[in-house]
Amino acid sequence: MSNRPALPAEIARRRTFAIISHPDAGKTTLTEKFLLFGGAIQMAGQVRAKGEARRTRSDFMQMEKDRGISVSASAMSFDYGKFRYNLVDTPGHSDFSEDTYRTLTAVDAAIMVIDGAKGVESQTRKLFEVCRLRDLPILTFCNKMDRESRDTFEIIDEIQENLAIDVTPASWPIGVGRDFLGCYDLLRDRLELMDRADRNRVAESIEINGLDDPKLAQHVPAELLDKLREEVEMARELLPPLDPKAFLEGTMTPIWFGSAINSFGVKELMDGLGNYGPEPQPTPAEPRQIAPEEPKVTGFVFKVQANMDPKHRDRVAFVRMASGHFERGMKLTHVRSKKPMAISNPVLFLASDRELAEEAWAGDIIGIPNHGQLRIGDTLTEGEALQVKGIPSFAPELLQGVRAGDPMKAKHLEKALMQFAEEGAAKVFKPSFGSGFIVGVVGALQFEVLASRIEMEYGLPVRFDGSQFTSARWVSGKREEVDRFAAANKQHIAHDHDGDIVYLTRLQWDIDRVERDWPDIRLTATKEMMA
Repeated sequence: MSNRPALPAEIARRRTFAIISHPDAGKTTLTEKFLLFGGAIQMAGQVRAKGEARRTRSDFMQMEKDRGISVSASAMSFDYGKFRYNLVDTPGHSDFSEDTYRTLTAVDAAIMVIDGAKGVESQTRKLFEVCRLRDLPILTFCNKMDRESRDTFEIIDEIQENLAIDVTPASWPIGVGRDFLGCYDLLRDRLELMDRADRNRVAESIEINGLDDPKLAQHVPAELLDKLREEVEMARELLPPLDPKAFLEGTMTPIWFGSAINSFGVKELMDGLGNYGPEPQPTPAEPRQIAPEEPKVTGFVFKVQANMDPKHRDRVAFVRMASGHFERGMKLTHVRSKKPMAISNPVLFLASDRELAEEAWAGDIIGIPNHGQLRIGDTLTEGEALQVKGIPSFAPELLQGVRAGDPMKAKHLEKALMQFAEEGAAKVFKPSFGSGFIVGVVGALQFEVLASRIEMEYGLPVRFDGSQFTSARWVSGKREEVDRFAAANKQHIAHDHDGDIVYLTRLQWDIDRVERDWPDIRLTATKEMMA
């Protein structure tokens, strides 16, 4: 191919990342401002948390609009400067941690948003742990500096202590709350001033020659200037300078201060991600890892979203391109079924608008509409039998029985449940005993989300009711041993939507008993999503 030498340049300009935060730290607003700067949207829809339900571009499911939480991770691509940014949105609500976990397998970096008044919150800590497991580089954005917030050193200390990571300031706030003027950009020696009058305008940036530059006094009141000089001097003594290598290894996080709602600090954060953030990284797979610069195309499914378009019962598989240069119409091998698939109408997501993707490079996220052939964990290649690994499925923490309001519609219910299981929205178990299904989720709110989606998308009112079971474990071992175990424990045995055997438990005692009486049987709380 004649354009082969240009390939690394196209791939090298990709920055694929996710935003993680505690609910309400301002992730949705930040996402919106990224899209605004990237030209993907012309005008930011003001996020009114109380009055009107939030209507931002990345939350497209009705329930999300009603509740103001991002339930489904969607992907958005936009250009800014010389970089192409691929933003994969993660659900902010703690009940959706599994979806978030899988989303983080598809990105090369994460932006952690914290609220200047609240610092590190429980949910932030949980998500951060997941990033640590993958050594993801993390950029930190301390938001809401235009409200009363905590002392800058205190915030940095808390991140270092709680998350055991080195913090280096990329910018330093000037004033706080009502007196917040802007920031001093430590990486580029610039004064960044906030424009309070127009939230969608980026205020001016003034080049400064060090903190002793007399120009500073024209823009910053004397007492704030003294404080700024003193704090920056302390910060330079106490805190490590930016070490790009430590950042890429996930042991150091640069922190920017700003106010997303006022479009302030967002540009600097994006520049930081472009200049210091990782290019597309190799993907772990069996029997070998996949390098992004390989000419052959590979990609893997990390999420399935059903009924994105209510007019068409479609399902979209979100695919992270792991290598090569994909062109629309290409035939790729679906490794699990060994069948070729012509990818004729892949989509790129520009905020909530979809457009056909004529091409995509390693690092990009494309959507492939399909009728259920593609599942989470599937790998697509140009023929080689590679299987991407590390995309987990977790045992649910809550189990309930489910019944259709109308008993005549049991068949429809089965179809709806199977779809949600394939989407990864819930686990669905068919017990060997009795009729009906048992649905397992990670957090209680998911039962409400499921009930409302089944009613909305299938016109089926459903009832969830208590189950005698409290958790589920996947069963593995030699075939004849598993069969013997299943026959002896019929009351507890079910199958998941892939047909794998699951042991439903009531008490920890059930698990202990199996470990004692069945030494050749393994019960596991996670299952790799693979063929």
